[in-house]
Amino acid sequence: MANDPKLRDPRTLYPQPPFPQQEQPEPGLAQEMEPLPDHGEESYKGSRRLQGRRALITGGDSGIGRAVAIAYAREGAEVCINYLPVEGPDAGQVADLLTGEGHSLHKMPGDVSDEATARKLVNDAAEKMGGLDILVINAGKQITQPHLTEISSEQFDQTMKTNVYAMFWMTQEALKVMPPGAAIINVTSIQGYKPSAQILDYATTKFAIRGFTEGLAPLALERGIRVNGIAPGPFWTPLQPSHGQPMEKVEHFGEGNPMGRPGQPAEIAPAFVYLASNEASYTVGEILGVTGGKPTS
Repeated sequence: MANDPKLRDPRTLYPQPPFPQQEQPEPGLAQEMEPLPDHGEESYKGSRRLQGRRALITGGDSGIGRAVAIAYAREGAEVCINYLPVEGPDAGQVADLLTGEGHSLHKMPGDVSDEATARKLVNDAAEKMGGLDILVINAGKQITQPHLTEISSEQFDQTMKTNVYAMFWMTQEALKVMPPGAAIINVTSIQGYKPSAQILDYATTKFAIRGFTEGLAPLALERGIRVNGIAPGPFWTPLQPSHGQPMEKVEHFGEGNPMGRPGQPAEIAPAFVYLASNEASYTVGEILGVTGGKPTS
């Protein structure tokens, strides 16, 4: 529906809370959510804006990452998606969809919180596709806790490694192989501006991603590589019912947002297309907020 040219009221474009009670083990599967997220499977229509590009997307099995994979493939890019092995069922769905349409998509499972895996992923993707033009660092870990004192050192460390260290490792490798004109897009969050106490470790990583993105941009531009970020607001993804939010908040997720509902992954994918395309040739070091009306300032 996000790409429907008809004039539609955005407040009622997609399902509004309350949602059914639902709980999944981490990291969760999109196919078990109710309502099912819209990743653009039926609605996204490409126009070859990324023809011939080669993209690696972490967390590409579901949620925002899946929506970006669908959009990029339909815009003409060859795509590698990374995901945890346990997320294989979701990865299989998007692979079947896109390969069934004749697009080139490669599944690359692996845990990017491991340094060797994260670094190898970039180089393997570049080797598989004959180069790397777009890197979307989207995979993230988010676990809610009732209080800061309940966040274990193990959880804090794993969240940092997944959300921040992996970005650092992968960027180092990407800068070695990406050509001038390439694009790196990091995913921060509204949490990187307005942190919630129950996910303070996650929010801390999103502040770090903002700073890393803004600081990296002028350095990468010396090589002709553009670096930008996107800050989503509340989006309906498997992060939420798999302990990313308290269960009572999942039922009313997005309700307090000015839009009155959470965003659907299909609604943010066009922002990633823009930042990866030549249309964004003068856009560098920016954080694009897609928050449903919640201000980042």
